[in-house]
Amino acid sequence: MAVAKANLKSWRRADGYFLEFTPYLPIFAAGSVPHFQFSIFNFQFSTMQSSSFEVTGGRPLSGSIVPKGAKNEALQVICAPLLTSGKVTISNIPDIADVRSQIELMRGLGVKVERLATDTYSFQADEVDANLFENKNFLGNARRIRGSVMLMGALLGRFRKALLPQPGGDKIGRRRLDTHFLGLQKLGADFRYDAEERMYFIEAPHLRGTYLLMDEISVTGTANVLFAAVMAEGTTTIYNAACEPYVQQLCKLLNGMGAKISGIGSNLLTIEGVTSLGGAEHRCLPDMIEVGSFIGLAAMTQSDITISGAGVAELGNILPVFERMGVGMNILGDDIHIPAQQEIEIQSFIDGSIMTVYDSPWPGFTPDLMSIILVMATQAKGSVLIHQKMFESRLFFVDKLIDMGAQIILCDPHRATVIGLNRRFQLRGIEMTSPDIRAGVALLIAALSARGKSLIHNIHQIDRGYERIDERLNALGAEIRRV
Repeated sequence: MAVAKANLKSWRRADGYFLEFTPYLPIFAAGSVPHFQFSIFNFQFSTMQSSSFEVTGGRPLSGSIVPKGAKNEALQVICAPLLTSGKVTISNIPDIADVRSQIELMRGLGVKVERLATDTYSFQADEVDANLFENKNFLGNARRIRGSVMLMGALLGRFRKALLPQPGGDKIGRRRLDTHFLGLQKLGADFRYDAEERMYFIEAPHLRGTYLLMDEISVTGTANVLFAAVMAEGTTTIYNAACEPYVQQLCKLLNGMGAKISGIGSNLLTIEGVTSLGGAEHRCLPDMIEVGSFIGLAAMTQSDITISGAGVAELGNILPVFERMGVGMNILGDDIHIPAQQEIEIQSFIDGSIMTVYDSPWPGFTPDLMSIILVMATQAKGSVLIHQKMFESRLFFVDKLIDMGAQIILCDPHRATVIGLNRRFQLRGIEMTSPDIRAGVALLIAALSARGKSLIHNIHQIDRGYERIDERLNALGAEIRRV
């Protein structure tokens, strides 16, 4: 029976999202019985109905806001159920585009997914067909988000083979995967890359524990090696492992499933391989990037905001960096109160030299908050050098801030010097485009502090990382409208 591709159909679901699918309609021979077949791989979710924010700035905000679950943690722990046939329940999962896409990829592999509450899902991979990840539609969906790379280690750990297209994600510079494959090869995997198809192939009939010195500190690389190592024969030692809270949380989930991982929180992990894993329950941490974004928002807009349930113990040096930028905060248990401040003054080093803020692997300052620090500095008193070491394209949004009236010198792709205006001149609203998740939120914060209206295009980038950010900020008194 031949098939013909029908026109794209779509309708709005009850939760406000559009569900789109491409049905394949059969061409019947005369006298044959009609039969229709739909594939889960043809389903795609369009996260929002509009592509721009119209922002009216200059309004101080007030109230309390709760950070959603950590996106980067969720993308990792959602893959862990592939290692077991038992049921794994995960709560505090953010309802954002990238995470929904990751969940759909799990469904596409045959994992049973049940939504138990708004932020809670159960996953059971007891009837997974390992051949499904060779399906072209699945591979096409996997190309769209970088989080799909974490499927590789979990599939290799349980099924001993994986096929993955070169993943997508933010265009913020080179994000090589060598560390992932070098680590998996040390465990006994064979790897090849098809440059023409941009496809990775990896298989390992036998995984054996070994000593691994990671060639770079990679969060997702460490996660992938962990997925394979917990199911390898013998002991694996990972030195120079990433130790971000996201990795710590993944280790805790895997241990809850029956893995034997020690050294959690350090850069030296020891894994005793096991033959099988079981089910578990897990809760994602509050998103530290949302917490930092809300601190920057409060300081920039002279707002009185309380961040409730901020996960203060897991924030590392995020709060000290904001304090050095002049932001006053009160820690009230697990809440952070940022009072309205007329002036934020950037500190200098002891010798009087200009303050430098740079990113580095944990426990260093996270690169995902560098854009927030930069935009906040435009209205501070004093100057700061922003040194974005880990990605070479994340500062390319500063031209929009300059157009708004900020005083910024882009020294090179990694460094920018910000001369704070100390609120002498208010930024002005303009029309601009969001280049990636973090820069998009920085531009939104700038627009909220600016005089007049701003129009921000390409906001699906912001929706990828921040759940209903417009509704949540409007509840604090912002004026953001989707157009």
